[in-house]
Amino acid sequence: MRTGSKKNTFLMGTLILGAAGVIIKILGAVFRIPLGHFIGAEGMGYYQTAYPVYALFLTLATAGFPTAIAKLVSEQAALGNHKGANEIFKITHIMLFLTGLISFLVLFFGAEYIVTNVQHNPNAVTAMRAIAPALLIVPSMSAYRGYYQGYQQMSRIAISQIVEQMFRVFLGLTLAYILMKSMGAKYGAAGGISGATIGALCSFLFLALIYFKDTKQRKEQIKNSVGYVKQSTSSIIKKIIWVVVPISIGACVMPLVNVVDTVIVISRLEAAGYTWMSANSMLGQLTGMAMPIIVMPMIFTTAIGMSLVPAISESYTLKKYDEARRNAKIAFKITLLLVLPCAFGLASLASPLMELLYPKQPSNVVGLMLFALAPACVFLGLLYTFNGILQGMGKPMVPVYALLCGIFVKVVVSYTLTAMPQINIIGSALGTVLSYMVAACIEFVYIKKALDLKLNIMQFFIKPLITVMIMFVCVRLSYAGLNMIVTGKITTLISVMIGGIVYVAVLLLIGGITKEEILAMPKGPKVYSKLQKIKLVR
Repeated sequence: MRTGSKKNTFLMGTLILGAAGVIIKILGAVFRIPLGHFIGAEGMGYYQTAYPVYALFLTLATAGFPTAIAKLVSEQAALGNHKGANEIFKITHIMLFLTGLISFLVLFFGAEYIVTNVQHNPNAVTAMRAIAPALLIVPSMSAYRGYYQGYQQMSRIAISQIVEQMFRVFLGLTLAYILMKSMGAKYGAAGGISGATIGALCSFLFLALIYFKDTKQRKEQIKNSVGYVKQSTSSIIKKIIWVVVPISIGACVMPLVNVVDTVIVISRLEAAGYTWMSANSMLGQLTGMAMPIIVMPMIFTTAIGMSLVPAISESYTLKKYDEARRNAKIAFKITLLLVLPCAFGLASLASPLMELLYPKQPSNVVGLMLFALAPACVFLGLLYTFNGILQGMGKPMVPVYALLCGIFVKVVVSYTLTAMPQINIIGSALGTVLSYMVAACIEFVYIKKALDLKLNIMQFFIKPLITVMIMFVCVRLSYAGLNMIVTGKITTLISVMIGGIVYVAVLLLIGGITKEEILAMPKGPKVYSKLQKIKLVR
């Protein structure tokens, strides 16, 4: 059952979750883009009013628990104490169900008060109540995922994520289309958002089935446990809470960034002279259309963060600090190589991309929103990785302080700039970028000092930046040149492909990724051998 003994477990786990993330994001695009067409900017405004609040309640109910389970289970499994690991899982599962039940009751019965008195968007109440039942299911599902994450069995988590997204997409879109046609935007938004509940139920059933299927093997492991010491339930709960609370606080701060938008943006845009309807539509465009594109590249950085927690936790438990340092450096480098081209690529083709994805929206307006948000790719991606490192190190309070500083910046900048007519909704976008930047910088400084990381400035920063700047110029020139030959959306797609090819080629040619880093990857020797044949590496 345990797979952590493999040298490349961390990178393999990242690869598995990353691949699943690609599939999930494709399905998410299949969901989000048609949903925008089905329910329009008005419906997306209701959807984006309800979803961040649900995300906040879900974070309050679950955040910290899956990561805590992964950390504690990984520690016990590394020592051979599988009985202790199983006890931790069972107790946290019960705790998660109870927190989910309480969160459901508060959100469902308090929905009308929240949307009317706090968010000033009363038509979103139907969508809010439609997603509330997911709080009865997702916490239990998270318990299973945390357990498998602790054992570094990422394939089970990946399959469960795909199952969840498939049912969410197809049933959510079906309900959104039917209810929009028959009952209007607020019910269409409720239909689309209810897909989250259906998908979570299907994923939970899959994970529970796998768990019970492994009963015989698990009992054998428990029987052969090493170093088991009987602990009272209360002492285990205290240990869990000690890990969960700071992680939960830190995880709550990021959904608060989205909630800040739903609370501040509409009222501040009205202060700038916009009508309520215009303000609601602009909120839908920023948070429902532009922001999901920014979050899309996070599929791999999320996978990196999830893989880092058990990997670094295991290294710390066994006092293998050099291994922890090596994994942290590799994760940081890979994250930079992923998020930098995404940020520069989105900035270079902001308006054409939004025109491609949302042809019914004014591309210059939503394109400007995407352009302003593009730098968030870098800092948000780094935050996922840094949080994984810090949680694995047993330093969950550091993200809390960093993210609190970030949310303070978000509130001040968004509140101030959004009310300025010449800046309007872009003020919220800038607030988001700055909040992620501040939090990421604080966490980076701490990690660098705590792990005594020695980073090669040329390899980690200068070469990647040179590469993305060359890519940016090539993309802009290719788009302009292609528009002189052909017109239409094909020019955007070709420019994206050209950008990808240029980025990989330049990165390899200038030595932006080293031989050691390639060899450390899953199937690294084969990849390196093929690159040698086409003379992209020495």
